Amino acid sequence: MRLIYRAKLWLSIAGAVTLVSVVLWLAFGLKPGIDFTGGSLMEVAYAPSERPSAPEIKSAVESANIVGTLNVQLVDDRGAQLRFKEVTEEEHQAILQVLSQGGTATTSAVLKQVEELHFETIGPSIGKELKRRATYAIVIALLVIIAYIAWSFRRVSKPVASWKYGVAAIVALFHDVILVVGVFALLGRYAGIEIDTAFIAALLTVLGYSVNDTIVVLDRVRENLPRSNEDFLGTVNASINQTLARSINTTLTTVLALIALLLFGGETIRYFILALTIGIASGAYSSIFIAAPILVIWEKWQRRS
Repeated sequence: MRLIYRAKLWLSIAGAVTLVSVVLWLAFGLKPGIDFTGGSLMEVAYAPSERPSAPEIKSAVESANIVGTLNVQLVDDRGAQLRFKEVTEEEHQAILQVLSQGGTATTSAVLKQVEELHFETIGPSIGKELKRRATYAIVIALLVIIAYIAWSFRRVSKPVASWKYGVAAIVALFHDVILVVGVFALLGRYAGIEIDTAFIAALLTVLGYSVNDTIVVLDRVRENLPRSNEDFLGTVNASINQTLARSINTTLTTVLALIALLLFGGETIRYFILALTIGIASGAYSSIFIAAPILVIWEKWQRRS
C-alpha cells in the first residue's frame, strides 16, 4: 500500500482533530474532581426500583441547608454519587439522615432504604498537592520519553537527523493526549464528567502505549535505511507496510478488551477505561499517519533547501 504518498492528507486530518480538541479544551476546560479541588464524595445505593431521580436527590439535600449546592450522578440502576464541599462528620451524618428519611414532602416517599457504600473527604491543600504532582508526573514522563527516543535513534544521521525522529514522536504523542483532553472537556461541559487522578494515570498510560507504537514504526525505518535501494519516501512506505498488520492487530486486541471493560466493568473505572480506549485507538493512527509522514515531509523540505 502506498499510504505514505498521501502524507499531507493524513497530517491534515490529524491537524483538524488536534485543532478541534484544543478549541474544546480552551472553550470548556476540564472539570476537576474532588481529587484536585478538595471536597467530599458520597456513594449510596437504594433498594431495587426505589432510587429517585438526580433532581429529587439534589432537591432533598439542598433543602436541608447542610452543604449548599451539590452535584449528583446516578450510578448503574441503584446507586448515586453525591459531590459537595468538605463536610464535618456531623454534617456527613445529617446528609445520610436526609437521604434515609426524606427531605421534603415531595421526596419523602421515595428517599428511603439507602445504604452508604463509600465516603471520602479531601481537603483543599491535599487537592492542590495532587494537582502539582500530576503536572510533575506528566512533565517527567515526557522528558523520559524524549531522552529514550534520542538514545534509540542516536546513530541515525542520514537523510534525517536523529533528533527529528524525536520531534515526530512527540507531535504524535501530543495528538493522542490532546484528543483525550478534548473529549473529556466536551464530556465535562455537557455530561458533568470530572477528571481525577485516574484520568492522569490514563494519560500517562496513553503516552507509554503511543510512544511504543511509534517507536516500532520509526525503528523499522531506521533498520531499513542502510539496506534499502529506494529513496527515503519508498523506504518509509515499505516500513509502514511491514509494521501495519502488527499495529492494527495489537491495537484491535487491546481496544476490544477495553470495550468489554467499558461495557461490563464497574462505574468507578468507566471513564478511566474510556480515556484509555480513545488514547490507544488514536495512538495507532498517530504512529502510522503522523510520525512517519512528518519525517517524509521534513526530508523533502531538507532536500529542497
